[in-house]
Amino acid sequence: MAAAQQTYPGSELDALFPSPSSPPNVLSPPRYPGTSPEAIAALTYVLKDNHTKYHVFSNYQRFHNHITHRALALYATGASGSLIEQFYKQDSAHQRPAIEPPGAITEENFIVHLGDDIFYAAYRTFFSKVIKEKGLSATLEEYIFSKKYNFTEGRDASTQPVMLARFLGALFHAFIHVGYGAEFGISGMVVEGLALASVHGHELLPSYLFEASGTTAVERATTRLASLVLNTERSIAPFQLERPQKNHAFSILAEIMQDSKFAPKEIKKYFKDFDGMMSEHGDTLWRYAEQWTIDPSQPGEIERKLEECIWTSTILYGIGGWSKDRGLTADFFFMHPVTSSLFLPSLLPYLPQDSQVLLLRGYFASTLGCATSHLSSKINVANPFLHIVQSAITHPDNHMLKIQRALAHFSSLYGARPKDSFEGTELEGAEALDGSLFIRSARLTEEYMNQGTRTWSQEGFPSKA
Repeated sequence: MAAAQQTYPGSELDALFPSPSSPPNVLSPPRYPGTSPEAIAALTYVLKDNHTKYHVFSNYQRFHNHITHRALALYATGASGSLIEQFYKQDSAHQRPAIEPPGAITEENFIVHLGDDIFYAAYRTFFSKVIKEKGLSATLEEYIFSKKYNFTEGRDASTQPVMLARFLGALFHAFIHVGYGAEFGISGMVVEGLALASVHGHELLPSYLFEASGTTAVERATTRLASLVLNTERSIAPFQLERPQKNHAFSILAEIMQDSKFAPKEIKKYFKDFDGMMSEHGDTLWRYAEQWTIDPSQPGEIERKLEECIWTSTILYGIGGWSKDRGLTADFFFMHPVTSSLFLPSLLPYLPQDSQVLLLRGYFASTLGCATSHLSSKINVANPFLHIVQSAITHPDNHMLKIQRALAHFSSLYGARPKDSFEGTELEGAEALDGSLFIRSARLTEEYMNQGTRTWSQEGFPSKA
């Protein structure tokens, strides 16, 4: 397929990529000081230029284009316009060009071309129209969380649309892309992210997740309106967790680690093979995720479960990647649950209650898949950000600023959690965890990535021709 730069009227691009808006939720990351007209101009130029010139995959091995992710993270942390442009020049030097799709995507053929990246631009055009007509909330509800776009009558398991699985699959990249759109109020990022989900591969998803909940349309609408900012009055001071936390995320993780099916000798063949793991054991992992109790009728429940996702992602990265002999190994795979969980607070407010629960459970199940396919040993918990973020801004690796921004924000939310906050969960040693987890993980990451020419550990990843 020949390369073809996409052309758009100026007004259409302006509508897709406006100046960033304020964060949608009190739990969303704040903007660092340093924003300027120059930085906004550079950011919008990069977003528009990338949109017209480049594919969402940076190469034909389906690695992801991270241009917009780095540009928005730079803007959020106060980088200058010249630095945003400098990194765009660097990142765009090795991108796959945009290609003209062989045809348009319509409601009638939407499912037919799922997973085919030749149709990326066509899915993008499709979602541009849908977002303009319906807005973010209704679009997500229909194309990610409805039964229609996950399971349809007359299709076998391998040809089901499973859009939620595509949205959360491939190391959460489509979720991250849409998350940036929600956080910054940029519909073009949402459009690109949904198109990316559409060309991701098929992954396992249980059909029972989409059985009717009994919630009426009026109740769903009322819930959505009430949840648009989750709880703007919510204090972010530490709360004392109830004990025992039988169905806390840590307890579910501990049960999986004690399950003989996931013993190191049994799971070794799936090390770094997430797709193989989910194909063989996905049903079991989803059943574990179903044990994770989410009761949205309880005040503050969504925020509590969001926090559990963040803690789980961070201990997998910061503790699961640490050993007494080597210190922290900055694992490429475990880094993505941390950077993606940063966007949960910005996306959840746009969803009705049923879909908030479905997103959290799907996210947690995907995180469990990461844990079982990438942990080489059991987790046994044992016991300045300004400098760290400033250092990350100029780091050449495009994931470095993303993980340090995530850890800095999580530290601001949960850094005051005392020891014993997680006593009563079944994760061995969890009572020793406190809010220093995030700053420690950030410092260890900085130390690891600044040693010589080190980059993210991808030990065990299958080589690709």
